[in-house]
Amino acid sequence: MEDKNLGVETLSEAALNRLGYMLDNLECGWKQLAKAVAEQPQFCYSEKELTDCSLKVLSPHGSPGRYLLALLADRGCTLAFLLQCLKKIEHREAVGFLTTHVMEQIDITLQPQSQRVPEGSPVVLSCRAVGPVDLTYQWFKGKDEVPGGNGPELVLNPVSPAQHGPYICRVSSGDKYVFSNWAHVRLVRSGGASAGSSYFPSSASGLYVTQQPRPQVLMEGDTLYLECTAQANPPPQFQWYLNKQPMPNCTRSILKIPCITTADRGTYTCKVYNLYHEAWSDQVQVNIGPGSFSDASWEAPKVGKHNLQMGDCCATDKVALLIGNMNYLHHRQLRAPMADVHELTNHLRQLDFKVVSLLDLNWQEMHSAVTEFLLLLDRGVYGLLYFAGHGYENYGNSFMVPIDAPASYTFKHCLWVQDVLQRMQERQTGLNVFLLDMCRKRNPNDESIPQPGPLRVTANIVFGYATCVDAEAFEVNKDDLSNGIFMSFLKKRLMEPEKVTVILDKVAEDMGRCEITRGRQALELRSNLSERRALTDSIQAPACQVTASTRNLQWAIAHVLPESSCLQFECGVRVQLGFAAEFSNIMIIYSRILETPKDILSCFAQLSDFTEGPEIDLKHSNQESLREAGSLLLSMDDLLPLEQPQLFTRISALQRLKKELSFTVCIHYKYTNLDEEVLEEQRVSVGKPLVSKLNLHEPRLSHTSSSDRQISSIMESSSFSESFRANLPNLNPSSIGSASTSWSYYQGPMESPTFSSLKNEPEETICPEFIEAEEPPAIKSLPSASSQELPFKFSNLPNSI
Repeated sequence: MEDKNLGVETLSEAALNRLGYMLDNLECGWKQLAKAVAEQPQFCYSEKELTDCSLKVLSPHGSPGRYLLALLADRGCTLAFLLQCLKKIEHREAVGFLTTHVMEQIDITLQPQSQRVPEGSPVVLSCRAVGPVDLTYQWFKGKDEVPGGNGPELVLNPVSPAQHGPYICRVSSGDKYVFSNWAHVRLVRSGGASAGSSYFPSSASGLYVTQQPRPQVLMEGDTLYLECTAQANPPPQFQWYLNKQPMPNCTRSILKIPCITTADRGTYTCKVYNLYHEAWSDQVQVNIGPGSFSDASWEAPKVGKHNLQMGDCCATDKVALLIGNMNYLHHRQLRAPMADVHELTNHLRQLDFKVVSLLDLNWQEMHSAVTEFLLLLDRGVYGLLYFAGHGYENYGNSFMVPIDAPASYTFKHCLWVQDVLQRMQERQTGLNVFLLDMCRKRNPNDESIPQPGPLRVTANIVFGYATCVDAEAFEVNKDDLSNGIFMSFLKKRLMEPEKVTVILDKVAEDMGRCEITRGRQALELRSNLSERRALTDSIQAPACQVTASTRNLQWAIAHVLPESSCLQFECGVRVQLGFAAEFSNIMIIYSRILETPKDILSCFAQLSDFTEGPEIDLKHSNQESLREAGSLLLSMDDLLPLEQPQLFTRISALQRLKKELSFTVCIHYKYTNLDEEVLEEQRVSVGKPLVSKLNLHEPRLSHTSSSDRQISSIMESSSFSESFRANLPNLNPSSIGSASTSWSYYQGPMESPTFSSLKNEPEETICPEFIEAEEPPAIKSLPSASSQELPFKFSNLPNSI
């Protein structure tokens, strides 16, 4: 067990990444591990270091768990101590991986036995071992390898005088290996021996499994390798099963599936049979991470609160669309949505949601974003829609206001929540959650009552309103950031393994106990949810693997960042460009000088001349800090260590990019013997990053009422890239439609009356006592915020949504 005395830094990068993903979960993850290791003073981390862990989810490939492991490695944590802490927090998956794949020793359970046999008879030498999954065998006669002797059994048939002698077996896994005991094969002269003796005299008429498959914990893209061996006479045959269903063409003792996806998650077993007998291997669980915790070999959880997330309910996938509108053109601007969308994004990602987070969308962009969101939904998928911005409610219908809504808007200028619900139901989702962080005051200028189509009785709908009917929703001002009251309370409960309605009930109770919100803002819950469905429910593979893979690819299209690159200028200067995502439609570009020739005294690089469409505040571009560049949520450590000076530029509204994003990199430098500054430029194109690939600025196909939208509906989306279509070559190109030039959702027979003398914005009043109250302490808007973090007063709540 000497491996346990080694440090965490000795683990391979692949092993550290795998462990990191396992720790990126809410119930038993990196936060619990950080508390466990803190028992040793050298592993007690500051609040800033733990906050840095939380913020790693904002990086393209960030992992809070992986970052914590790096901190442990830097302070000399041993594998033994890490394993001890993982056992303490009962993280069975990580313990199993660390033990089985990294630290488990090879143990020979069946040693070969010496035999005395007549010449010409068959001899079988057996060696069995347990340990890592990828065990290999090699037999030796003396010091020489036996040709073909690379299995647990060595068969000599018939044995000859040349095969008389000592034999030994080497069992290895990677760099580890052990040798068996020596076994001697001796020949005896006997006339009674028969050359036709059975290889397995003890089981001449039976069948038994000699090697069982083992549970696996893998990541998407890995290769699944399971093995089941048996002894029988006649020789055995094999048939593999996944979730009790036979797997076509899987009839060998070894099952190998390259490039696995979440569709390959489940319970595997192998049937072994011949003409006379049949046997079954053990059932083993294969988990495709991150976020899988259903290993059948684990102990049953104790009865209690934790059991609420271990029920029969599960999702085939989880998808969330978060929209925050702040910078309205004709209405009061808001501050809370940016911090709230950021907050919710971090939490939902830890719950294995595919999250699309968008800020400041106009009417067309909101409609297109919802259409793309619907394409990610399917049977059994959990869908969550969050909106923070201006809104109103008339006659039970809720409307979300886009940033380009005119001063006097009607429902035709807004997004109708009930229509979105109807379209979500058509996708046969497993759970529909709407979190609406907006005002619900009546719009006096819109007396029309749009009639949605009939809603299905699905018993899976949850509405969480930040405030009650005909009331306002407030936000908390804090320096340059602002939180809505709703999110300030919701973030404390969201990660609990409770039914969704229970979570929202607790949030309502928390808000009701808070003196400053009592009587001013109260959460309202509407639901017909009949099952115990929770946001923490596990994800199980859907029946249609093609649909799942297509959905994964469609979501990934909108989250691709340009790769970091280096530019070489003629003067010898090398400039690095890097990219990070703040939201799905906001990107940070950072630049730094990597190398300058000795004869250059000073040099810096600036970005300019960006492609039209996205919004770049030139006054705040090429700044030395993220805050100066306009990014209030990212930190320097998310992008680069501060080894060299760097400049940051923030690009927002990427959804309005109509062609590839390009810009000019201009370096300004001076030679040691010259006073004049020299300029040198290069034009750079980085394609269409993040959500710009979806072309949300384009109109989408008109809404249809069909409830059986198949995979072709995804192909009809105008955002679908050629590379995606290439992945589905069997679909007929002629079936791909073109986008409609207009929306038909709200083209009803009724027309709303015109009130030219009234400004159509719900009246929002400010109580004087709010303004006169004392200024509160700062509230930090971070995903790791503690449950005690709400020291605000209502003086900080003058702005309602």
